[in-house]
Amino acid sequence: MRAGGTRARLARLRDAMREHEIAAYLVPSSDPHQSEYVPEHWARRQWMSGFTGSAGELVVGLEGGGLWTDGRYHLQARQQLRGSGLKLFPVGDRDVPTLEEHLAKTLPRGAAVGVDPAVVSMKRTRRIARKFAPAGVTLKPIDENLVDAVRGPVPGRRARAPVAPLPTRFSGESSASRLRRVRRAMRGRKADALVVTTLDAIAWLFNVRGSDVAYNPVVIAYAVVTPDEAVLHVDRGKLDAAAEAHLRRTVRIEPYAGIRRTLRGLGRRKAAVWIDPETTSLMCARHLEGAKPILAPSPIPRMKARKNAVELAGIRAAHRRDGAVMVRFLHWLERSVPAGGVTEMSAAAKLDGLRAAGERFRGLSFPTIAGYADHGAIIHYSVDEASDIPLRPEGLFLVDSGGHYLDGTTDVTRTLLLGGRPTDAQRDSYTRVLKGHIAIATARFPAGTTGARLDTLARAALWQSGRDYPHGTGHGVGAFLNVHEGPQSISHRSTEVPLEPGNIQSNEPGYYEPGAFGIRIENLVEVVKDEAIAPRDFLRFDTLTLCPIEKRLVDPELLSAGERGWLDAYHARVLDTLGPDLDGDERAWLEGACAPLEVS
Repeated sequence: MRAGGTRARLARLRDAMREHEIAAYLVPSSDPHQSEYVPEHWARRQWMSGFTGSAGELVVGLEGGGLWTDGRYHLQARQQLRGSGLKLFPVGDRDVPTLEEHLAKTLPRGAAVGVDPAVVSMKRTRRIARKFAPAGVTLKPIDENLVDAVRGPVPGRRARAPVAPLPTRFSGESSASRLRRVRRAMRGRKADALVVTTLDAIAWLFNVRGSDVAYNPVVIAYAVVTPDEAVLHVDRGKLDAAAEAHLRRTVRIEPYAGIRRTLRGLGRRKAAVWIDPETTSLMCARHLEGAKPILAPSPIPRMKARKNAVELAGIRAAHRRDGAVMVRFLHWLERSVPAGGVTEMSAAAKLDGLRAAGERFRGLSFPTIAGYADHGAIIHYSVDEASDIPLRPEGLFLVDSGGHYLDGTTDVTRTLLLGGRPTDAQRDSYTRVLKGHIAIATARFPAGTTGARLDTLARAALWQSGRDYPHGTGHGVGAFLNVHEGPQSISHRSTEVPLEPGNIQSNEPGYYEPGAFGIRIENLVEVVKDEAIAPRDFLRFDTLTLCPIEKRLVDPELLSAGERGWLDAYHARVLDTLGPDLDGDERAWLEGACAPLEVS
């Protein structure tokens, strides 16, 4: 979007702000379900600012405004905000105030900051209010979303993507069984009801999948679970006979908008209602007036993150098929780039097409990131016709991609040398990233360890040379569900939730040299019990992703004997597993890519 369009939209929003007598308006990235990725009709921050990253909060003042986003998007945000009049507040940089600190400092006493209560969580609301109080600034909920008022009707808002039941041969557990587990947790909290607002939790609980949100196989819905029944609030137009029959075994189906009536009923009964303050919106909390709130994390995310044996077997099978796709793509890329005519967009399209032809494929798990040269330094780079550039047989090419399959979700990043010789800086940086990757892959840690304690292992080799990367080392991944899944992660910002057997995590350290190149090596790993040091209760990681790592960028002298042994053993496993699935030329290419690392 051009800066002029952004300025015009901001001007119209400021007119609406004056009508509501507010000095600033908060536009989060989230939707009524506190989602990271949102459908187009709820992508309000993107529409208003022009910034397309998945994370960030926009504040519009009567004069000026600002966007707060994390290190994954600093370069992208600087480019996309140029000329808009909005200031970037790069979260994580030194001396950058938080959104709350900035507003408390710059707004006069008595000023009000408006927000739609449907798109801000209870926890976020309370944190803002605490920061505002000493400065005499207030948060003012406005039930009409002012961005929607300015934007008007959005095409496709009423689209009805069908709901698809997920058979137990893929989920490994019936919805009735999952509800029994949830109700046991409710009894432990003495809860009369549990309100479920997050879309992946609902999909997991009722064994359904959908396509309401691009790249996320979820259904827009709310759910309320009581000891006697479960109520699903969903647009009935999404349900065919098969979906309705599947759901009616365990669920009473009500209209999506009826969630307010259900919540008000719980309030009138003065029910003890379990709500997760981090994922429940202020709107929902207001409709629960009169209820006895039990404020605690929902039990569902940890249940969902501990994959069962059927899910784990499916995830491994999906990774084998996905690995063969990656090999076919890398083989094609190596032959095609020297011939000319390959661009970032056409390379991404080729990979997407190879995946789409695969067995049990249901869609990409996120838009394929294909960043050549300096574009690789934009961590979540999104190529389009305006930014697309040709690939040449030299330099680095970063490809981050993944797919949803009926039996699992994949996410893999490889940094490739397209030809020529790498620079000393590229080789050194790549090898240090690889050392961090291997440190996570080979880590052994006691049960109860959080990802924050492991994150340092991935950064140590980079830190020794004064380098770092501005994102976490690993996120959870769903089982044919969202590619970003909590509550556990591997990050210095990690929650207090420990890693547990059955968790699927990414292992993706990186390094980014603005204006030059980007490096990231990503595999998915499973958390498993470490039987080698039993009877002590230790855990380790088992690598799931099967795809060659670019050896031409490795400096063997920087690797220890153990690290070289890990790389050779990993490549031997990749070849043994994927070789039978490939034809002659592809297998021959894979044999070369997986040959032992040469040490001078």
